[in-house]
Amino acid sequence: MGMVNDRQLRMFGDQPQRIGAEPRRYAEVSTCAWNTEEDEFDAKPGKNRKDLLEEICDRENMQEAYLKVVRNKGAGGVDGMTVGELDGWLEENYEALIGRLLAGKYKPMPVKRVVIPKEEKGKVRELGIPVVVDRMIQQAIVQVLTPIYEPLFSKTSYGFRPNRSAHDALKRVKEYADEGNVWCVSLDLERFFDTVNQSKLIQLLGEKVVDGRVVSLIHRFLMAGVMVDGVVTPTEEGTPQGGPLSPIMANILLNELDGELERRGHSFVRYADDILILKATKKAAERTRDTVTEFIEKRLFLKVNREKTIVARVNQNVKYLGYGFYKNKGEWRFCVHSKSIAKLKAKIRVITARSNGWSLEWRKYRLKVLVNGWVNYFKLADMRTLLKEIDEWCRRRIRMVYWKQWKKTRTKLKALVKLGISKNQAWQWANSRKAYWRIAGSWVLTRTLGNAKLEELGWVTFEDRYELVKC
Repeated sequence: MGMVNDRQLRMFGDQPQRIGAEPRRYAEVSTCAWNTEEDEFDAKPGKNRKDLLEEICDRENMQEAYLKVVRNKGAGGVDGMTVGELDGWLEENYEALIGRLLAGKYKPMPVKRVVIPKEEKGKVRELGIPVVVDRMIQQAIVQVLTPIYEPLFSKTSYGFRPNRSAHDALKRVKEYADEGNVWCVSLDLERFFDTVNQSKLIQLLGEKVVDGRVVSLIHRFLMAGVMVDGVVTPTEEGTPQGGPLSPIMANILLNELDGELERRGHSFVRYADDILILKATKKAAERTRDTVTEFIEKRLFLKVNREKTIVARVNQNVKYLGYGFYKNKGEWRFCVHSKSIAKLKAKIRVITARSNGWSLEWRKYRLKVLVNGWVNYFKLADMRTLLKEIDEWCRRRIRMVYWKQWKKTRTKLKALVKLGISKNQAWQWANSRKAYWRIAGSWVLTRTLGNAKLEELGWVTFEDRYELVKC
């Protein structure tokens, strides 16, 4: 069962299977937004039967889950198996694996704890990375649960759902603001994924999933534990981020909140655990904050971070999914939030650091990836002036990198002369003791490594990318 494309014959277990050119699409397990132009979804509520476990273990469903895990790549879990080794393992163990699943004897392995820093200084986000076999099983479960739950989810819920993206959520916020709902409640759920009440979640699953074996299997995944420094710690609460199950479990739990907000007639948008409720007046927003907080804590057993939950006008430094908002000629428009700009500059500083030892070609590649991804995400914002300023700052840092890499006086002299500076002036600048940043802004580098020259050398700009993709 080697790594082949979707149209080739693949061995899955011991039976040859023809993979369709366009396999069915389901909810992504990463944080990437769905492509609403390419992906299609056909919800089938009638699929909630008592033989859901058999449907999960169906060869075609498992094969699709395998392909999804392989495409998403990702690190291995506590057993050390990589994604590339999964096909070989399945050739020998597939039938036994399915047998254990159907017999209710499959025991998931603990997840591997991975810690990544958050925007707030000193704070971290804890991820739980399942072993690749568990990731495949979780993905197979997601593919069967998604058609059951999609018709039940709110129209204003956008996170980790097919044919929905962060851009769709932002456009809905704009619609509400244009209607006069300019006061918002930005709810912050404290350590949401780590504090999900498993008993409440299992109760909700049992209300919709008829096959109790599937509920039991999901419960075993939730309780699999976390391995840190070789020691396994039980997980009696939470749904660890990092596996395919976590997003849909979050949506199932928070769909209860969506239903309550709809019942009360609130205008709201939710993207995973990022919740924004919009009201016409400050008083109404404050009242909503208090009553909704009570519901979340008493009915869903989650904790609302009161310090980070704010009530403010939409344009008062409110940040939602990285965007800010402003009003122009009677219409609410998007901008890039100041915190998102600071985060972008921090990434550019890493790419253009003078002393990280990176080659120029690697820097160009890293910058291109950053530019494409960042601009594609923030393309809804009005940011032409902003990007012009960022490009100027970025180019100055690039010139600083060149000056640093030239290093020796004779190398600087040779490079400047080659770029058109007279030998006498080149000698003076090559011997200059001015700081790197000051030299990078001087006429000698802005002339020799001007905008056109940097473009010729392969450096991309945010402004050019924006002109290609802006909405």
